[in-house]
Amino acid sequence: MTRSTFLHAVTMELRKARSLPAITWTLIIGMVATAALGVLAAFNTRDPGGDPTSNMLAGILIGQLITGVLGALAITGEFDSGMAAVTFTAVPRRGVVLAAKALVWGVVFLVAGEVAVLAAFLGGTAVLRASVPHPSLASPDVLRAVLMTGAYLALTGLFGLGVGALIRRGAASVATVVGGLFVAPLVIGLADRSLGRLMPELIAGNSLAAVKPVDGFAWSPWLELAIVALYPAILLLAGGWQLRRRDA
Repeated sequence: MTRSTFLHAVTMELRKARSLPAITWTLIIGMVATAALGVLAAFNTRDPGGDPTSNMLAGILIGQLITGVLGALAITGEFDSGMAAVTFTAVPRRGVVLAAKALVWGVVFLVAGEVAVLAAFLGGTAVLRASVPHPSLASPDVLRAVLMTGAYLALTGLFGLGVGALIRRGAASVATVVGGLFVAPLVIGLADRSLGRLMPELIAGNSLAAVKPVDGFAWSPWLELAIVALYPAILLLAGGWQLRRRDA
């Protein structure tokens, strides 16, 4: 892969991203809802011994579905419309196309996710009851929780992109993303807690967004983040392999 080929693919993906206002507005509305849910959770926090930071970041339950679904639609839309053939004519190396798409949308989801969780934290801190300790971004653990939670939303977006590259069909990809990010962790977590600790949603809520230790999640948050990152990495590698094997 030459640098010029990759830059050409990135430029092409940037143009396509700007031409998708529906995805842009859905992402904005979804991140506003993510922040609003966090503020609401903070307002309802009453336990002075709890973890208000984690409560403020609870909106990622919505945010992960938004970024995951939009990540899938960012690539399946091209297959559903037939534009994928045009894209692969312009850049025949399909792995390069997927890498460029992952870079562009990964950055978009990262920025959107960090803005959303920061807004949730600042808004949540403002509405916390006086009896509840007010966390500060000056605390390394609090800052780490906020930044990692925003990064988690970027990773779920890439998770969706990987699913979309594998399945290629919008409806099926969306159903798989929702099942994989929301339904599977709940079912697996209830069936086997040791396996549940490896599920992205449970890692996010009990480790990445947590400042205080949670029983069953004793690993380093950095290790937990790496575990979450494995999911989109594996899916994108499999999706790239699939793209090279199948016609557009």
